[in-house]
Amino acid sequence: MVLVTEAGQVAGRFLHPGWSSAWAHALPEVLALLADPVPEVRRAAADLTRVCASSGTLLLAPLLHRWQVESDMATRLDLVLALGRAVRREPAGDRSQETTLLLHGLLDSPEPQLRLAAVHALADGDAGRAQRRLELVLDAVRDPSVELWQHTSAVECGVQGVQHWTAALFTGASAVGFADESTGTDTFTDTGTDTFTGARSEESAGACTDEFASASAGASTSFTLGLLADHPDPEQRIGALAQAGGLLSQWRSPATALLPAIAARLNDPAAEVRYRAAELLACLGPSAAAHGDAVAELLDDTVARTTRTPETVADAALWALARMNDPRCVPGLAARVAGAPSGFPSTGVFHSARHAVHFPLLPALHEVLARLPDHAELLLPAIRDRLGTATDPRLLDQLCDVLAAWGPAAEAAVPQLLDLLEDDHTWPPAATALAAIGTAGNGAGELLLARSTAGGAGADAELAAWAYWRIGGEPAPALNVLGPAVAKSRHLHPALRRLADLGPHAAGYVDEIRTATTDTDPWTRVEAAHALWAATGDTDTTIPVLVDAVQELAHGTYAPVMLPAVRHLSRMGRAARPAARLLHKLPIRDRRLHHFGAWRTFTEDESVRAAVDELLTAAG
Repeated sequence: MVLVTEAGQVAGRFLHPGWSSAWAHALPEVLALLADPVPEVRRAAADLTRVCASSGTLLLAPLLHRWQVESDMATRLDLVLALGRAVRREPAGDRSQETTLLLHGLLDSPEPQLRLAAVHALADGDAGRAQRRLELVLDAVRDPSVELWQHTSAVECGVQGVQHWTAALFTGASAVGFADESTGTDTFTDTGTDTFTGARSEESAGACTDEFASASAGASTSFTLGLLADHPDPEQRIGALAQAGGLLSQWRSPATALLPAIAARLNDPAAEVRYRAAELLACLGPSAAAHGDAVAELLDDTVARTTRTPETVADAALWALARMNDPRCVPGLAARVAGAPSGFPSTGVFHSARHAVHFPLLPALHEVLARLPDHAELLLPAIRDRLGTATDPRLLDQLCDVLAAWGPAAEAAVPQLLDLLEDDHTWPPAATALAAIGTAGNGAGELLLARSTAGGAGADAELAAWAYWRIGGEPAPALNVLGPAVAKSRHLHPALRRLADLGPHAAGYVDEIRTATTDTDPWTRVEAAHALWAATGDTDTTIPVLVDAVQELAHGTYAPVMLPAVRHLSRMGRAARPAARLLHKLPIRDRRLHHFGAWRTFTEDESVRAAVDELLTAAG
């Protein structure tokens, strides 16, 4: 099956010279299997004719003959899909008109799944055709008989898989991949049994015109709203939220229409539905704040998901409130910092963004906390206590990362950070946090200065010297280690980022910094450009480097290095007008800008859009 599928998709020049004759020899045997006494064999044979490259002339007659005598409903579904493909393969032969009439007639079949199969067979990438049959499609997908597809060879999935497969009709895309909602890997196992064929790739979708993209999002929204309507089957309701998540992970505009329907699922009798509804509201963050009261009612809902991960509905509610910057998240988060049972993972995970699938997973606890500097005062007591008792190096690193993200708002934790600074194992994350807090940590000066020279050159010396400068020390120690590092290190961008903090003090290393602006690594080029500007004010060299780094952003392609590039450009003010001209249409683009999947899809999109807004304002 895999070989035949690939051979039917790739260009002829990639096929082995003997493939065509080998398949021509095998085809009669495959067609003979359409009459096999075992239904599963007949289904597989029909599916092979669907994916192969043989013309309609060779396939339509045997497929139509089998259709006339076939009584097994799942096999009939495979036959309809095979006929839909075969009739489009030229030369189609003298049975093509008969086949087309048959497929159109099935749109009025009394069997809901035959109607759905006919829509798929006739769609041929035409989203408008599916949109015109929206009610028919929804009736079939939401009918109990949808389980028939689980027995087919072509689709082989249950409710959620059929929903996702059918959603591709409304984008004008064909189904191409598999994904696992619970892990972000490439096999869909959310219900333990379902597999589905996913929608078009991000690269393909990115090539759409804005007009087509807008129409696609609108059609998909109508389909998703239909799925979100009340249904007695919890799998239907779970799948509807999965589709809403997939749609929202691609487009921004559906949020207004979908938000009320998603929020209505917060009081669903099924815990998985409540969890997914809260998690989606978390992804939408500030735009979902109007539903904060309904989310807060779930803070005591400790029912766990029936997945391999232990998240509870309450955990998702906490995350949602945190994303809304709602203070009602503080007590629960403080309790989890203190050691209360938590469904938040112990480490952050970066998920694939392929297949237009949303993975309804939570961030690590420290990633949630890092986004709450406005509530630092109330969360700091729990963090300070934990810093004094924790022995797990990873936990200490994470808590220090939170304090670093909060910056000066974390000043109250300086005593605990000073204690950690004295330990040879825990000092690096403490130094990073103190550097972000700034001059309030100046009591660490002697310790940091000593560590900057204790082990000679290297990453530890660079960190200590830079942190010493950040808390109010002299620039010389940082220059003495960071300057040479730019000339000698293989991984330049951390040193360049820190050297930029020294501004004009780093002017003595301009030659080395300027050389780094032509490095092959984009992160190095971006940080070198910023450091050069910070040291000299040179925009003639730096602006072109940074504009080049964000060139593809204007076309809807986002990579993580683009966010600091845009932020650096915004600091350069009116000199960054070339970048502003390049990106001026980005704020009105509907497609989300992101590199990773799951919740990061939404936060990356928010961050880069906010940075571009700042750039457009600063450039004037």
